[in-house]
Amino acid sequence: MSISVCDTFSRFISGLDLADLVVNADLLQLSCDAIEDLHAETNPHQKLSSTLSVRHKLVQQSNCTIIAFATSPLCTKDHILQGGDLVSSSTLEEQKFPLFDFLRSKGNPSFSILRVAINLFKAYFQELSQLKDQIHDSTTEELLVNSWLIVTGHSLGGTIASLFTLWLLDNIRKTTRTNQLPFCITFGSPLIGDQGLQRAISEHSQWNSCFLHVAAFKDLSPGIFITSQPNPQHMPFGTYFFCSELGCNCVEDPEVVSWLLKSTITPVSAEEMGIDDYSGIVKHLKSRLIMKDISQLGQPVTPSLRPEMILQLKAIGFEISAQQQQNNIINDLISEWERHENRKAQEMKAIDPNEKLNIVKIRMAYLEWYKKDCKAKGVGYYDSYKNLYFKRDGEVTKHKKVLFDYWKKLVEDLERKPQKEGAFMRETWLFAGTNYRRMVEPLDIAQYYRQTGKRDYLTYGRSRHYILLEQWQKEQTEKLAGPPNDKKKQSVAGILTEDSCFWMKVEEALISCKLLKDETSSTSEKQSAREFLNTFEQYVMDQINNYAVSPEIFLEKSSFTKWWKDFQEIIETSHNSPLTDFMKNRRYRQYERGQF
Repeated sequence: MSISVCDTFSRFISGLDLADLVVNADLLQLSCDAIEDLHAETNPHQKLSSTLSVRHKLVQQSNCTIIAFATSPLCTKDHILQGGDLVSSSTLEEQKFPLFDFLRSKGNPSFSILRVAINLFKAYFQELSQLKDQIHDSTTEELLVNSWLIVTGHSLGGTIASLFTLWLLDNIRKTTRTNQLPFCITFGSPLIGDQGLQRAISEHSQWNSCFLHVAAFKDLSPGIFITSQPNPQHMPFGTYFFCSELGCNCVEDPEVVSWLLKSTITPVSAEEMGIDDYSGIVKHLKSRLIMKDISQLGQPVTPSLRPEMILQLKAIGFEISAQQQQNNIINDLISEWERHENRKAQEMKAIDPNEKLNIVKIRMAYLEWYKKDCKAKGVGYYDSYKNLYFKRDGEVTKHKKVLFDYWKKLVEDLERKPQKEGAFMRETWLFAGTNYRRMVEPLDIAQYYRQTGKRDYLTYGRSRHYILLEQWQKEQTEKLAGPPNDKKKQSVAGILTEDSCFWMKVEEALISCKLLKDETSSTSEKQSAREFLNTFEQYVMDQINNYAVSPEIFLEKSSFTKWWKDFQEIIETSHNSPLTDFMKNRRYRQYERGQF
């Protein structure tokens, strides 16, 4: 699927439409009202205090439940700047407050949080814990509210709302239904973390969409760290709702959000806007939603993104006339934005998941056909590929490589995700991943042992992504372990061998037989070979008893059949075992029918 300028424009227009939808949904007004009510209830003595504290209020509405956070006294620019440095996750661990350690992963080992926000959260932790217990069941890991949960706050109250929402998200049972997740709406909230925090949240497939940050055009707080520092470390996450009395627009791209935060605030225009200011803007937007210029939006899309960018900038408060479009600052912003969007479009084209998934399905279908065709010719697909019996065996390599690269990358991405998110994603992909591993790893083993003198595939040849796929599959099926049922027995003729390393064990067994026959083998080599063969014989019988091996292993030309012939030459005539009885009496014929 290609990504065109039209696709990029559709994302732009959806940002404007989404903003209108948010206003129409009344969530912004309900959130503002809850915060204003909380401010009105503040004790007069708290308003005069020099020390910041946090208060909250739980409000039940007909269609949602709202938790509002506010600080007392109302925070100012000085409060934010004085606590504007970042506290690293390692420092939080040293301070014995690793509450947000779930955000760390192998791919993202550290993050930092705004000091003033985390200090307030720590100071108020007991009350926050009680609030969490009130709305969340730790046993079922589900929310106890019967309607959509909105968590909101203004300025530093918004930072507490964000942290509380993150804490809830980690404790809620993973679900694909977004209406069962809390939704955080902040007003004029400063950026609360660095790129590590931004990356950690974006690695969760749903979390990033649980945050809506409302930023008024001239409000100082949302971009205070971007405009006050030469090399800002603070980074945005979630969706930003940029607004003014002229209009509104939603932006999700963090780079674009950073540019707009920096561009909408100047020393001259900067203001400290309270929740009443935001409430006034929301009411104004509700009363007169921007009527889009239908003639402009209905015209064929031009090759330039510039007209749509100007429309967005106008919507959030920029006053841009034809003459002002030549303004260097505005022109530079639009030019950089245009380059960024074109670059993102190309990246999306390169990694389109639907296109790759279709390719993967086609490659797997080819290998399934290859497996059946080999069996029809009297040889298993493992041995056909290992010995390159037919011309089409060479074609398999390119299909195998595409599948290998796709799954290796996917597994690496899943491993980097935080524990809960990664576990949920692994369950989602597990069936396909297991099927891939059982089909393709035998081909890698065949390619490995095709080379003369190769040994010990597990140590020297096995890719880590196979190890992880097998580990995740075992973790998932341990609780389901039991004897084979009738359905498994009846379908054994068409299965893939469950242990994707079965053929590696066969190859090592063949090598062990060769060592025992070789007069130049040392005593220790022969002893080791005997021990391996004893273990292998029992292993094979266990697999047979569990209907876990494909009947293809018993084909006349298979490496397993070759091993059995070699093994018979080595063992004593008095040797008796379940596998010996099974093979000598050709019970594999009954096995293929599911009647063994």
